[in-house]
Amino acid sequence: MKQVYPTFIVNTNDGSGHPFLVCVPDLDIFTEGETFADAIEMARDAIGLTGISMEDHQETLPAPSDQNHAIALVKKDTELVDFSEGILTYVDVDFAEYRRKTDTKTVRRNVALPSWLNYEAEHAGINVSRVLQEALINVLGVHRHV
Repeated sequence: MKQVYPTFIVNTNDGSGHPFLVCVPDLDIFTEGETFADAIEMARDAIGLTGISMEDHQETLPAPSDQNHAIALVKKDTELVDFSEGILTYVDVDFAEYRRKTDTKTVRRNVALPSWLNYEAEHAGINVSRVLQEALINVLGVHRHV
């Protein structure tokens, strides 16, 4: 699922090394970047992480706010930084793609094969796990991310 979330970026120029502060109000995310482009990438990464974590916990992702609602959300908390005075931009994240790129852990699965087929594969030096992965990628029509 691909979503586009309103994101506020404030240039603080305070010499801290991270002059761009970022707020994604729909997901209650705060992050920072060294450049404007870095701030957008940090926002995309934070949105992706938050989204797949919510999916893993069977939580519903909030729908992106429209401009007026997003501004109203950031105006609720201006104690430290008034993000409504920053630049409003929109950051897109494809959550399925983000998961494929970041979730690289392996999962052990028990697969049943006829003994004769396992014998042939072992004697041919075939990595059965690799063949299974390639077959699933092909059948599902997804791409491998390295």
